[in-house]
Amino acid sequence: MVRIAIVEDDAHDLELLKDCLMRYAKENRHKFDILEFQDGEDITTGYTADYDIILMDIEMWFMDGMKAAEKIRESDQDVVIIFITNMPQYAIQGYKVNALDYMLKPISYFSFSESMNKALKKVKNSEKQYVVISTKGGKMRLDVSRIAYVEVLDHTLIYHTTEGKFAAKGTLRDAESQLEPYHFFSCSRCYLINLNYVENYQGSTVYIDGDAIQISRSRRKVFPDILNEYFD
Repeated sequence: MVRIAIVEDDAHDLELLKDCLMRYAKENRHKFDILEFQDGEDITTGYTADYDIILMDIEMWFMDGMKAAEKIRESDQDVVIIFITNMPQYAIQGYKVNALDYMLKPISYFSFSESMNKALKKVKNSEKQYVVISTKGGKMRLDVSRIAYVEVLDHTLIYHTTEGKFAAKGTLRDAESQLEPYHFFSCSRCYLINLNYVENYQGSTVYIDGDAIQISRSRRKVFPDILNEYFD
């Protein structure tokens, strides 16, 4: 099911968008989970990065759509953003937040369906496995394939990724539970490693993305077998 957020402060335009979505879903046999927000501030407050598509009005009272999109991009690089506006000169600035498209008001079903075709094609082509982590600013979605390893430091989870480090609330057991289906190995009470990032293994040390990580004595015996099984 495709999760879609509508951010629109005009009641009439909101209903029109919902009608278009329902018609599109029926004609194309899709299932949508639709969430509604009245303002850019509403969707960015405690943002949960688990939407596939965001239909975003630009002109809103408290936080406009462009500022909301900039804030969303701080924690979610993959969600498809489509702007909705009656002022195309603003929508053209969408490249700054990697917006896919924009629709001009009043919205026609033809233009809506064209934009949705592009959006769903991008969603399908970029399907990845994600985990959602709890951060100080709310929640953040991480692409599992970009996580090299997870470290516990002072009761905080540090996700070491190809795009940098991200701190999150939780325990290593929480991370292990989330990442269990994706070939991660708990090499001690402090580290959870992605087997795909193993560069070298010598004695009790495994090298992950350039970092040396120690494997606890209780896990040393099973690690070579698990690693060989993964790469076979």
